[in-house]
Amino acid sequence: MISICGTDCCTKCDRLSECGGCIKTDGHPFGGSCVAAECIKKCGTEGYNALKKRLINEINALGIEGLEVSDLNLLNGFFINLEYTLPSGQTAKFLDDKNIYFGNQIEKKGSERCLGVVACNEFILVCEYSGFGAAPELLLYKKR
Repeated sequence: MISICGTDCCTKCDRLSECGGCIKTDGHPFGGSCVAAECIKKCGTEGYNALKKRLINEINALGIEGLEVSDLNLLNGFFINLEYTLPSGQTAKFLDDKNIYFGNQIEKKGSERCLGVVACNEFILVCEYSGFGAAPELLLYKKR
């Protein structure tokens, strides 16, 4: 096993050689932090499972149509850090490419678009986008 959380997500990552793996970096892949590793180091597996359950409940309670999450995956920030156009016309990214977050993608029924959710101890982000993150729209950024 090369991951603190036991999911062996590192073995599935095509960028393992760049970060060295979770255990080797003490839960700080790519120089950032992993929400799962940090939680397990502080609260153990029970705390990690409780955090995931709380986040799922918070996400599902947001009342966003079509957004129902049953599980959260560990996702690399560089993969999910989309650039959003703000009302002012400026663009912004809200995540850190070096961090690992909880997240999931939900296909919208009757649409070619998806809902994306990203969460950690500090915030919940919900967005909508087309395939491969095209034309993203920020729906919600909520501090926890």
